[in-house]
Amino acid sequence: MKLLVVLILLYCSTDILGQEIKNIVIDERSDKPMLIGVCSRDALTDSNFGWWYNSGYENYEVDENIYELDSAKLENISITIVLGTWCSDSRREVPAFFKILDALKFPAEKISLLAVDRNKQLPGNEIDDLEIEFVPTFIIYREGEEIGRIVEAPQETLEIDLINIIKN
Repeated sequence: MKLLVVLILLYCSTDILGQEIKNIVIDERSDKPMLIGVCSRDALTDSNFGWWYNSGYENYEVDENIYELDSAKLENISITIVLGTWCSDSRREVPAFFKILDALKFPAEKISLLAVDRNKQLPGNEIDDLEIEFVPTFIIYREGEEIGRIVEAPQETLEIDLINIIKN
């Protein structure tokens, strides 16, 4: 009986913690769930968002140009991804970008994922200094200093734009 109680408590606490991370609210414009706040990649596979994230990830074919990047060039790189789960550009580009990062074996702990509302804000305005005008915005840092960004859509391809930013 004690084991059953412990298992139920563990399940409940896991569910509560998961909800804190996901920060799902209802979008007033569309009346659909919207992800807000700092979140993990797992939040994108939630049943509310997985329909576009999973298919976008699976259907994207990584351009082989990405393998031109020397893994040593990636050592001091970190990336912040600002997206809107309500945004069609984010729905198109973010799954593809994650597939590229996976192909590079880029460490998950070097990726920050920020889901913003339609005003491109987080609760508390913690991202004002990022100057986000359009989503998605992929901000690439080397040793904490911004070295470039891909805003809304790539100029060429995600792979080529990322290579150009990191090689410089």
